[in-house]
Amino acid sequence: MKLEINKKIDVKELLKDLDKYEPRRRGWHWREGRNENRTIGDFEFHETSEALKNYIPLPGSRGFGYIDPQPDCVITTEIASGRFEDDIRRMRMAAWHGADHIMVIRTAGQSHVDSLLEGTPQGIGGIAVTRKQVRASRKALDLIEDEVGRPINFHSYISGVAGPDIAVMFAEEGINGAHQDPQYNVLYRNVNMVRSFTDACEAKKIMAWADMLQIDGAHNANATAMKAWKVRPELMVQHAINCIFSKKVGIKPENIALSTVPPTAPPAPCMRLDLAYAVALRDLFSEYKMRAQQNTKYMESDMREATVSHTLNLMISRLTSADIQSTITPDEGRNVPWHYNNIAAISTAKQALNGMDGLREMVKLDREGPLGKDVRELKERAILFMEEILESGGYFNAAEEGFFIDSGYYPERNGDGIPRQIHGGIGYGFVFERDPDYFAPVSVHYGYNNVPKEFANASDAIGGDTFEDRSKIQYVDELDETDNVNTRLKETEKYDDPKTLRPEVEWKADGIVSTTIFLPCDERTAEFAAIKCGEKMGLDDVTLVHKQCIHPSEGTLVEIKGKVKFDIKLDELVIPEKIPVLSDEQIREDINDRPMFVVAATIGQDEHSVGLKETLDIKHGGIERFGIKYLYLGTSCPVEKLVDAAIETKADAILASTIITHDDVHIKNMKKLNELCIEKGIRDRIILICGGTQVTNEIAIEAGMDAGFGRGSHGNDVASFLVKKRRELTNAR
Repeated sequence: MKLEINKKIDVKELLKDLDKYEPRRRGWHWREGRNENRTIGDFEFHETSEALKNYIPLPGSRGFGYIDPQPDCVITTEIASGRFEDDIRRMRMAAWHGADHIMVIRTAGQSHVDSLLEGTPQGIGGIAVTRKQVRASRKALDLIEDEVGRPINFHSYISGVAGPDIAVMFAEEGINGAHQDPQYNVLYRNVNMVRSFTDACEAKKIMAWADMLQIDGAHNANATAMKAWKVRPELMVQHAINCIFSKKVGIKPENIALSTVPPTAPPAPCMRLDLAYAVALRDLFSEYKMRAQQNTKYMESDMREATVSHTLNLMISRLTSADIQSTITPDEGRNVPWHYNNIAAISTAKQALNGMDGLREMVKLDREGPLGKDVRELKERAILFMEEILESGGYFNAAEEGFFIDSGYYPERNGDGIPRQIHGGIGYGFVFERDPDYFAPVSVHYGYNNVPKEFANASDAIGGDTFEDRSKIQYVDELDETDNVNTRLKETEKYDDPKTLRPEVEWKADGIVSTTIFLPCDERTAEFAAIKCGEKMGLDDVTLVHKQCIHPSEGTLVEIKGKVKFDIKLDELVIPEKIPVLSDEQIREDINDRPMFVVAATIGQDEHSVGLKETLDIKHGGIERFGIKYLYLGTSCPVEKLVDAAIETKADAILASTIITHDDVHIKNMKKLNELCIEKGIRDRIILICGGTQVTNEIAIEAGMDAGFGRGSHGNDVASFLVKKRRELTNAR
């Protein structure tokens, strides 16, 4: 199977022979070509990696020749649609925008499942991580890797009471990275301490064998503590415990990553607090990798607000050299895990990191001032915290005494931490000391294993385990007749027809659309008025996504979502032919060889000028930047005056702008312009172009123009047409 750029990924085809699939590689992959200066377009970059084979550049790249510099750090996208078949499609979109770390959020309830899940049940707030889900996703990523030309890391969670089982499955199925931190189980899932750390030994040993990148879970304290900025010393302690624990089990330091999350967000003075914390982490944990993630605790439903926080976080990442940049989206606050929010967050990271390329070469961190003082204080508090843990008898006793997630700034304590019992919690009493003759016939195992002398390796006793002989893996497809991927695909199979579609934001053909409305009333009234607006628009299941008070009485901004009831038949659409545009260099070369002069005005009684001036002026990327000279006659210009000016100046073209459309005055004026040029005897040698928000190429040509330019048109579109049309007229003569 091979992906075709202009065809959707065929999930049904992907699922065929899934029982026979084998991952083609294992282990984490860092971006190639880091630390190399490279020229991309007109610019030299100092902190990039190798380019993608296929990609979608940032919209603003149009002004720079559509360059797409890939930052040096791995970029994560976190996907939580709850349906792996739709996750796969989003993975493909994300990879084209620069993501090479695909992290699939699993359902919270899976932390309490004591064995592997089978089949593909639909998740809520995440996906049920099963062998089928992992295998199908990894198989899809193999294809996506080939399409974009870069290895992609696949990631999930090794936590909960089934942690070791999941670790084995991940190692078998080519998972490249995972969260694994026994403290997460203890503090946030109330898994028994002894059980959690014992399971972690086995899970981490397996991760080490599979060369997985391990990311810890200390950042959860940020999201849980009432005052996250006060738990910074504790966060460092949690990082330290998991790092040394992982290293002792056998994971290579370069495969151990701290999940670093800034403790605050604006309007707090976040740079002062968060930068000091980031620098302190780098000081204490220079041996390990840093994975930077936005803090979700302070993420509401406002996309703009979340993007500002994200960008400030990215500045810290640039200043302190993050190895992995996560792009958790505002979906956390909005509860709407949509395709395009993932892409928006990836683009924010790519744009900000590119913009700050080389920043550390020009800006140095001042350790002699307040930053250095704060960094030293944080490290001292963290060390004192660790010393108190040891004095209390160790981590288990400290957790039982409620040391962790306390909102006091250590050594202050507010008594609101999370206490856990050593002799309690999920899985308590299910850890047993191994007998002297204990023997497990597996190749990767932690701790004492009494391997008989006749075997060179423990797994020799069974002729190799699943890590050595994949034929021994038991693949289970589907167990539920109604809740499975085949049923879901069948429900939407009408949309497999490439000529039928329905809007979507999360799942195939879910029909969801969103719209933003400003209502001149108070916030409470606006919420329900917006829902009524959606219903009157014909939307079903209208719900509020976001609301923001602009003024207590003057107005409220509201965003709603709802479902449409219709399909779109593509063969019923009337799609005008897209006019190909010459490159900027081709346009300049032509104008340089044969100078061009045009006259321009807004015609009739129309006073609008902005659109035409942007088409003309060099400041706005207008035709002037290509060397085309023009005479601008202003607004409300009679058609006669415009034609006379063209005759007097021997212009090559007339550019007319018309916005007002009542009584079809725009069409009437275009016709009048054409007829007057005929009457004056210049129509066969002059190019007539009209533009405006309601003008289309078809309307303009029907009215006698050579071309029409509407919304979204730019100076290069007009200049390209002028050059090509002049060539056409020249050849006709």
